[in-house]
Amino acid sequence: MNKISEKVAFITGAGQGIGEAIALRLAEDGFAIAVADMNTTSAQSVADKIVAAGGKATVVEVNVADRDSVFAAVDKAADELGGLDVVVNNAGVAPITPIEDITLETYRRAFDINVGGVLWGIQAAVKTFKALGHGGKIISATSQAGHVGNPELAVYSGTKFAVRGITQSAARDLAGLGITVNAYAPGIVNTPMMQKVAQDVADNAGESFDWGMEQFAKNITLKRMSEASDVAAVVSFLAGPDSDYITGQSIVVDGGMVFN
Repeated sequence: MNKISEKVAFITGAGQGIGEAIALRLAEDGFAIAVADMNTTSAQSVADKIVAAGGKATVVEVNVADRDSVFAAVDKAADELGGLDVVVNNAGVAPITPIEDITLETYRRAFDINVGGVLWGIQAAVKTFKALGHGGKIISATSQAGHVGNPELAVYSGTKFAVRGITQSAARDLAGLGITVNAYAPGIVNTPMMQKVAQDVADNAGESFDWGMEQFAKNITLKRMSEASDVAAVVSFLAGPDSDYITGQSIVVDGGMVFN
C-alpha cells in the first residue's frame, strides 16, 4: 500500500456506514481525517478508532444542506489539521418515494442534502484549495441509481443523476486549478441506510425485510451484497496519486448491476 504523507481529507457523513469505512481507509492510507457529521457522538467514535490505530483525526459538526455550515466545517478542519487535500462529499439520504406519493418536503430534503451538500462541498473545497495555494481532489457520492432509474426511487435517483452532472461540469471548470473532481457510485451496500431502504420497500409492498433486501440484491452479477469497505477502496484510489489523470468520472462499484 502506498502511504500518503502529511495530507488531510475532509469526509462528510463519516459517522457511520460508507462514510465511516472511507474515513478508516483513508486514515490507514496515511491521511489526517476530518470526521464531519451532524451526529458528533458517532463521529467521535470513528475519530477515536482512527487515533487508537495511530492516526490523526478531528471531529467537525456539519449540516451539508446548509452552505454556511459546510464552509465553516471545511475551514475548521483545515485550521485544526493544518491543511486540506481531499474533500469527500459522502453524506446523503435515500427516500423511498412511489411516484404518486412524492411530497414537496421529501423532494426538498433529498435535493438539499444529496445535491446541495455536494455543490457546497465543492465550493468550500475550491475556496480552501485556492487559499492554500494548491490543487486537490474532490470526490462525491452518486449511486448505481444515478446511472439507472429504479422503481420507487424517483427523487433519490434524480439527486444522484444530478451529482454526476455536477461532477462533470465541475471537473471542466476546475481542471485549470489543478483540481480533479470524480464520483463513486455504490450499488447495494450492507449499511444501516440500505437496510432502512429495504425495509421501506418491503413495508410499501406488505412484505418482509428479507424480501426487501432480495429485491435489491438479486440482480448483482457477483452474487453478493457490497460491504462498505468495497466502496472505501475505490475512494482510496480516487484520493491517491494513482488517479491523478482521472477527472469527471463516476466509478460504479456495484458488483455488476450496471454495465457501461
